[in-house]
Amino acid sequence: MPLIASLAALVAAGFHILFFILESVTFSQPSVAARFGLSTPEQIAAVRPMAFNQGFYNLFLALGVVGGLALIAANSVEAGRAIALFACACMVGAGVVLLSTNRRFARSAAIQALPPLVAIVATLVLK
Repeated sequence: MPLIASLAALVAAGFHILFFILESVTFSQPSVAARFGLSTPEQIAAVRPMAFNQGFYNLFLALGVVGGLALIAANSVEAGRAIALFACACMVGAGVVLLSTNRRFARSAAIQALPPLVAIVATLVLK
């Protein structure tokens, strides 16, 4: 993978690890829950199980990118690129779904989808 693609994929993985922390580790904190539009303990308790699960999806996608890049570094270039690009494609897809859910999520969707999209395009164009 070209350097710019690897760096963009790492940025995407970093964001998804941050999402994991927010959704699965610190979600119950009122300041974190407020980022998701929740303000009451009842709202937080109702959404908490879904957020916990969603956080792990984000972690697993990040691990896919990191694992793919590790395989590339270990000279398993084809397998590593396939795994990293698959994880990036899933991230882009999730960003598109988020945007299609509600246009007010455009900023969040861009944060989620643009770095992995850059990784994919750079890999295909720069080879």
